[in-house]
Formats: sequence, structure tokens, C-alpha cells
Amino acid sequence: MNTSDQKRPHIWKELSLSNFKSWKSLPSLRLAPLTALFGTNSSGKSSILQWFLMMRQTVESADRRRSLDLGTDRSVVELGTFDDVVHREPKGNSTRVPRSTLGWTVAWETTDLVEDVANAKAEPRRITFSAEIGSTTHHAPTTLRLEYRTSHAYTYFIGDDGDYHFDTDDHGLTRRRGRPTILPHPDKCYGFPEEIDRDYQHAAILSDLKLALERQFLRIEYLGPLRDHPRRQYLWGGGEPGDLGRKGEFAVEALLASRESRPAKRRVKQSVSLEESVANWLKKLGLIHDFRVHEISQGSKLYQVLVRRNEGSPEVSIADVGFGVSQVLPVITLCCRATPGVTLLIEQPEIHLHPSAQAGLADLFIETIRKRRAQIILESHSEHLLRRLRLRVAEEKVSSDEIQLAFCEIQGGASQLRSLELDEFGAIKNWPEHFFGNEFGEIADMVQAVAKRKVRA
Repeated sequence: MNTSDQKRPHIWKELSLSNFKSWKSLPSLRLAPLTALFGTNSSGKSSILQWFLMMRQTVESADRRRSLDLGTDRSVVELGTFDDVVHREPKGNSTRVPRSTLGWTVAWETTDLVEDVANAKAEPRRITFSAEIGSTTHHAPTTLRLEYRTSHAYTYFIGDDGDYHFDTDDHGLTRRRGRPTILPHPDKCYGFPEEIDRDYQHAAILSDLKLALERQFLRIEYLGPLRDHPRRQYLWGGGEPGDLGRKGEFAVEALLASRESRPAKRRVKQSVSLEESVANWLKKLGLIHDFRVHEISQGSKLYQVLVRRNEGSPEVSIADVGFGVSQVLPVITLCCRATPGVTLLIEQPEIHLHPSAQAGLADLFIETIRKRRAQIILESHSEHLLRRLRLRVAEEKVSSDEIQLAFCEIQGGASQLRSLELDEFGAIKNWPEHFFGNEFGEIADMVQAVAKRKVRA
């Protein structure tokens, strides 16, 4: 079977939001292997990615009593206070209703949750997780309700009496005899407390659900819109970075570390190193002729990134070529080192690239989701990237089911999302008006301006 046709081991499937930042309501966004968000500035595209990052750093937080980790200036994402996160109605709206809670529902497929060990090769199982978050008197986030759904529903919520309660339609989870106890605050915003396992028989599934969600969020890797500036030399102490950093500042370290961890060619047929893959893509995009990372002097731990722009040109430092090369290097490295089941969040991958290279990124992303079986969620302003994706659908290089295109805009002070309907020939059936500006109107205005100038002449 072709790798592209195999089931991905872990993949986000759907997301809905309520009262999160500019999103008063995001009813349902289908998340495909490649999901691309387009739209105007400040239309809510980045907020969707920020929700994933907020949840990832909440999972990573050591404080299990804290419902959400909204971040600090040292975090991947810093969202301010809970009041900053909750959607606010436009000022002067006479029908304004105070919004004090935010919520979400997210679904994913995973092989992490296998109840029968003998059935470990089962198809990925779908899990749905939803939560509602309110605020305390000190304006800190607190969990009001959380629920997991597989073949059964498991719900933890604050009742009218102000206490937490547990409810399930799984009759296998029977309450042990004894005096009812007051249940505590949940573990962050997604975990059932230990008391549930103590008070109910066969409740191990609840811990499995929490662990499956944590693993899913920890598979997220993120690259922000502002990448690190190129340097004339890079210091590498020999370690392998956990990720590339939000600015891609560890991309060169990742390339160097891959030399140590690269499988032997005799064990992997046609094995290509990470450096070779990155160099090949830089060449495919028409940015350079060749590329290498060179140690300045043996044992110095200092390295140079050297590139040759054309076949006959001399090698120069990456700091001496077009800025676009250094900005796209982390994007390519992120994709080429992706492993099956990882989710890549990428903001503005096309920044500082000419139109041809922007279009070529579509082929990089398609290769990543098909050959590496990773998932990509990106936000972009590039019509060239969009056109290449549509072309590849028409050419049957990728199916319309593998791609989700969405357009975000602000209406009535809140973000609105339109899923673009892409047919099997790559045509968008519900193209938004002035998606990338009024191109035909500008052409007509230019023709009229030329005609007027000729008349005056």
C-alpha cells in the first residue's frame, strides 16, 4: 500500500469554539490532513492556532489546579488575562450580553486509546472532548464542565448546588458503596480527579482519555510568522532540540543533530538525510543551487550555513543572500523532519518569498501530509499557494478530501468562517467576493486610466 493511502495514527478532525477572542461562535471547522486558513488581517485565523497553543502549554504546565495556562512573555503564546481571552461584544451595542464563559469542542482520531490489548492494531478511534470555562471572582479561569465522548459520554460539571458532579451513560462504571463524597476541582480543564477512580469501579478509561488528549496536544509543533534573522555563525553544543522554536531559531541545530541520529543507509533503502532533503527543497523552490552546514574549525562548535545561489557562483554565508532563504529554511526543516501523527502549526509560511516559491510550498506541504503522514494547519495570505493547491487537486496529485480551505472575515464585530467548497477539479464553488482584492475591477480601472491618458495626449 502506498504510504499516502495509509491511516494516519493521530489526526485532529474537527474544532468548534464559542466566545474565544474574536470568535463569538465557530460552529464547526473540519480539520483535514492539510487545513489552510485564509482571510483579511485580524480576522481570527491566528486565534484558531492560538487555541491549540494555549491547550498545549496548559498540558505542559506543572500546576494541575490551573484550568488554563494563558502564558507569559516567555511562553509560546501569551494571551493576557481571562478577560482578554473571552469574546467581547462591540462597544455601543445596545443588545450587548455579557460573555463570561468560553467553550470548545474538539475531535480527533487516535490509536492511543485501545481498551483491548489484543486488538492493538485496530483502526484509529475517534474521541471528542468539550469544555466550558468561566472565571473566579479574581478573574482567573475555572472549569465549569468537561466531557469526553467515545462510544459513551463521561461528563464532569458544576451543579446548581455549586459542587462538582460526575455523570456517565456507561453502566460499566458503577459507584462503589459508601458515603458520597464532595468531588474536587478537575485536573486542569480536561482531567477527572483521582476521587472518581476511587469512587467508581472500572474507571480506568477516564485516565486513558486524559492521557490520550495530553499526547495529542504534545504532538503539536509550531512555527510563528516572524522567523529568526540569519546569522554568520551558529553555536551547537551537540544536543538535539525538542522543536525548532517559535521563530525557527533551532533549525540549524536540528540539521546538525540529524547527522548523529540518521539511520545507516544499509538499514534504510534510499535513505536521505535531513540536510539533503532541505537542500533539495530549497533548490526546487528556486531559491539556491546548493546548501551545506560547515564547521568553521574542527572542535570549535561553531558552524556556518553556506549557500550557492547559482551553479557557477561562489559559496556565501546565508546572511549574504536574499532574506527569503533564511525565513523559509525553518518551514522546510519543520516539514522534512516531521514524523507520523505530528501536527504542524505554521503561520505565514510564504513570508519574504517570491510568487513562484510561494506556490512551491504547496508541493512541500502535500509531500509532508502524504509521505510523512503528518497533519498541517496553517494560516496564509498567499493566493499563489492557494492556486497551486487547487491545481494539484485538479491534477489528482492530492484529493479534495485531504485539503480543507477556509476563509475568515470580520462581520458585526466577530470572526466568521466560510469553508470553501473545493470540487474534484480544484474549483472553489463558493468563492468569497474580493477574496484577494478586486483584481478584475483594478484591471478595468487601469484600462480606463490608460484610455484617458491617451485622449489627453
